[in-house]
Amino acid sequence: MNPWFIGAPAIAAAAAGIAAYGGMQPRAQLFGPTVCRTNSARKLAITFDDGPNPAITPKLLDLLDRYKAPATFFLIGRYVRECPELVSEISAHGHVNGNHTESHPNLFWKNPSEIRVELRLTHSAIRNVLGVPPKWFRPPFGFRNPWLAAEARELNMRVVMWTLLPGDWRPPSAEWLIHRMQPIASRAQRALARASGTGEILCLHDGSHREQNADRTRTLAALEHWLPRWRDLGLEFVTIENAVSAHAS
Repeated sequence: MNPWFIGAPAIAAAAAGIAAYGGMQPRAQLFGPTVCRTNSARKLAITFDDGPNPAITPKLLDLLDRYKAPATFFLIGRYVRECPELVSEISAHGHVNGNHTESHPNLFWKNPSEIRVELRLTHSAIRNVLGVPPKWFRPPFGFRNPWLAAEARELNMRVVMWTLLPGDWRPPSAEWLIHRMQPIASRAQRALARASGTGEILCLHDGSHREQNADRTRTLAALEHWLPRWRDLGLEFVTIENAVSAHAS
C-alpha cells in the first residue's frame, strides 16, 4: 500500500487540530498576537460583550461607578446605531468601547472581505458616535482565522481575549455564576502572595447578540457579590488600555 494514503489522513487531522487550536484557544497566538492577560497580578480587567443593552447597561454603569471599576465594553455595530446615547454614556463614565463586529458571526469561517465588512461597519459606527475609532477588538465566540489579524491591524486595533469566560449568557442562577467566577479570587490570592505574575481578563456579557434587551440580571447580581470582595483582596480594576500599560505599583 502506498504510504501516502496512510500518512495523508494523519497529516490532515494534525493540520485541522492545529487550526482549531489557533482559532479557538484564548491564549493561542498562531493567527496573530492577542492580549490575553493583564501585565500585573494586581490588575483585573472586567470586560463585557454584546452590548449596548438598554435593559441592563445603565444599571451596570451605576454598579461599576459605585465600586470605581472602569471596564471595557465590546459593542455590536447594529446596537451601536440603535443606542448611540448609551454608547456615549459608557464612554462618559470612563469606560473603554471596543469593536465586537457588526452582527456577531463566527469569524473562523469567514473570508477576508466578509471580515473586513464586519469590522469596518462597527469601527465606523463607534467613531461616528464618539469621534474617535476603537482601538480594541474581540472576535465573537473568541474564534479567529488566518485573515483576522491583518484586518484588525489595518484598523489599528489589537485583539483581546480572556482568562475566564464563566458562561454568564446561560446561568441557571446567580449563585451558579458567583461560583463560576471564584477562580478570579483564588488565582489572585496566590499571585498576590508571590507579588509577581500577570493578572486576569474576565469576559462577561451585558447584552445578547440574538436580541436586544436581554436579561443579564444574574451578571449584575454576581458582580454585586464579587466587586467588593475583589477590591478587598487588593485588586485594581482597569480598562484593557490600562491592563497593558505600566505595571500597577
